[in-house]
Amino acid sequence: MDVSIKQIHELIRQGEGISTEFKTCRNKINRDVYETVCAFLNRHGGTILLGVQDDGTLQGIDPDAVTQFKKDFVTSVNNPLKLTPPTYLSVDVVELDEKSLLRIYVPESSQAHRCNGRIYDRNEDGDLDITDHTTLVAHLYQRKQATFSENKVYPWIQVTDLRPELIEKCRRYVRINKDNHPWADMDDLQLLKSVQLYQEDPETKQSGVTLAGAMLFAPDLLILKVCPAHRTDLILRKVNVDRYDDRDLVRTNLIESYDRILAFVQKHLPDPFYLEGIERRSLRDAIFREVASNILIHREYSSGVPARLIIEYGQVTTWNANRPHGFGLLNPDTFAPYPKNPVIGAFFREIDRADELGSGMRKMMMYGKKYGGSDPQLIEGDVFRMIISVPEFGEKQEATTEVAEVGVHDGVHDGVHDGVHVTKLTETMKKIIVLLVEPKSTTQLLVQLGYTRRTRNYAVSITRLLNFELIEMTLPDTPRSKNQQYRLTEKGNHLIDGI
Repeated sequence: MDVSIKQIHELIRQGEGISTEFKTCRNKINRDVYETVCAFLNRHGGTILLGVQDDGTLQGIDPDAVTQFKKDFVTSVNNPLKLTPPTYLSVDVVELDEKSLLRIYVPESSQAHRCNGRIYDRNEDGDLDITDHTTLVAHLYQRKQATFSENKVYPWIQVTDLRPELIEKCRRYVRINKDNHPWADMDDLQLLKSVQLYQEDPETKQSGVTLAGAMLFAPDLLILKVCPAHRTDLILRKVNVDRYDDRDLVRTNLIESYDRILAFVQKHLPDPFYLEGIERRSLRDAIFREVASNILIHREYSSGVPARLIIEYGQVTTWNANRPHGFGLLNPDTFAPYPKNPVIGAFFREIDRADELGSGMRKMMMYGKKYGGSDPQLIEGDVFRMIISVPEFGEKQEATTEVAEVGVHDGVHDGVHDGVHVTKLTETMKKIIVLLVEPKSTTQLLVQLGYTRRTRNYAVSITRLLNFELIEMTLPDTPRSKNQQYRLTEKGNHLIDGI
């Protein structure tokens, strides 16, 4: 979650409470930090500030210990001997009044957690060990099961019923983008257990894949068995307003649903040029990445209401079934994020398809007016609605730009041969050229293009730009080097002014 210095000051001013805890932790992480993590997970979530005394006095932590603090914390919360089930949390460094603090944001979990074999719950400004209080433990489990439908266990669905290639795709993604990620050494069952997609039913004691696990990884027919109403209806309605101009009815797993939502948006919405500092940013992709994840992560899957995204002239409207925590238009200044499906949300964050809880909405509000001319509207209710203004440029613009006198070498495929001196650049190729005003790696390019993985479109675009001699490798003798970057050639630099 993106938290400003002002917000940190406000947390400290308010003092400790049911969702805020201060820990001194000058040179090492105290054991009770993990007890607080467990209590927050079991209650409503919260923020832990390391380097702050109980009375709010800033002490700071040893700057030389920051890196080790972060490493130790992440290792511990992923260790089932410390925290069961393990979880994935991040630690942010905050510099406040010339002192280093660490901020840990803990979202509410849909599971009941144990720390060192003990169960903790949050009570006002303290952590309460309820392990030996049978009634309190029973209430905790009942609350988790009743509140989060994503936890429903299907003993008749086992790991072998899921799509192994989709699980491997996610494992491969985090392995590439996050060194030493724990998923790399887990088999499929271990991975599903670690992210709470395979659980034991507390009443029947039978184990199986949860609703969340099925929605993420099951084949389409199996998804429709556990959630018959599941669908996301994508509609373009500008010319034929009584029916539609284009439509995609998405009834597949949530990972591929996310890709199809973004593809539909990218197909039908403009992406005007926008510079943030010296970096080109796609406002469209930044906004609709959050829209897509919100439609999928925060949907109430026990409801029969399908989700919809409708592109009309000047605006996009979305609907999805919701378990409301209030009603009416959300105020971004007072909005408090609440996880609707924390397991699905945490998984999406691990594979970089969602921002930390709350930060995505702030990003949408920050860019929404710059993109469409007015602030997005988010309306809470039994059906959650979003209304996002979008620009209209009248006549549809050509998606390509003429490029004159570009020499092409022998061996260029896709219908481009030696002797061709005039060609066309796709939108992706133009974006890559603009981004390469400074050398960048593939990872940096993918992030700035809004891609979550290396796509065929990206690979083809890079190959063609290399063949057109508009870009070049910084390490041409070792093309697969992990330090490889791309930069503009002289031709590319001459061309950029015309894009």
